[in-house]
Amino acid sequence: CPSGWTPINGRCFRYVAKPMAWIDAEKNCLSMGANLASVHNMQEYHQVQALITAASRGSGLTWLGGSDAQKDRTWLWSDGSPMLYKNWYKGEPNNWKGRQPCLQMNFSGKRKYHTSIFLSCIRTHGLKAIYSAC
Repeated sequence: CPSGWTPINGRCFRYVAKPMAWIDAEKNCLSMGANLASVHNMQEYHQVQALITAASRGSGLTWLGGSDAQKDRTWLWSDGSPMLYKNWYKGEPNNWKGRQPCLQMNFSGKRKYHTSIFLSCIRTHGLKAIYSAC
């Protein structure tokens, strides 16, 4: 992996602690030859979460590369990989008010709730981003 990136399961990940909208995070990532992170199993999720915790000394809401912006309830990873691992928070995805087309991790500050769950995004700005190399 390039300097500043962390290898996880044969891919390279980088945590970017700059609040931005999901689409801006994806565009920033594309400028580095990468996409917002996709996670493919619980172990990988926990490794990405550990990277975020080590880099930020916390585990706040963070963008992942999941989106259903093209077709409601058809979730895809922005890197083109199939979304086979799904571990949604209870009641998600629900597309609340038709405004939840993207994916967050670390939903709750309570460890038991955010150890391996996804939440469709409630807002489209202000979250930190995590990137994965293509």
